[in-house]
Amino acid sequence: MKIILLKDVKSLGKKGDIINANDGYARNYILPQKIGVEANSKNLNDLKLQNANADKIAAQNLADAQALGEKLGQQKVVVSMKAGEGGRVFGSVSTKEIAEETKKQTGIEIDKKKIQLPEAIKGFGMYDVPIKLHPKVTATLKVHVVESK
Repeated sequence: MKIILLKDVKSLGKKGDIINANDGYARNYILPQKIGVEANSKNLNDLKLQNANADKIAAQNLADAQALGEKLGQQKVVVSMKAGEGGRVFGSVSTKEIAEETKKQTGIEIDKKKIQLPEAIKGFGMYDVPIKLHPKVTATLKVHVVESK
């Protein structure tokens, strides 16, 4: 019996997969547990429509991320920090501080988890900070660290 999975099942497959299952296993386990539905023409058509909608949403998310990436690439954020001994930053600049300053200065809200600092910023100057907006889109934000007065 052909079954369309409604949930990810470790031994069977992922959500939306069409699998062949024994009739007894399908009738006694998969269908009653609502793990899957029978692959008839109506359910196959519904699956096709869901996949088309998911593709459309994914393409829209990618386009939005690319637009935001271009906008972020043109921005420069200034972060002021206290100076410690020898003109070094007292502590380090965190992703949370970068996200807060970006929101204050540009109005663009970025999740701090998406900011990928290769190493901690512990000095004054200009830094290029990569921001992963989408699995296929990584933007670069210029962060200028200055001494607070």
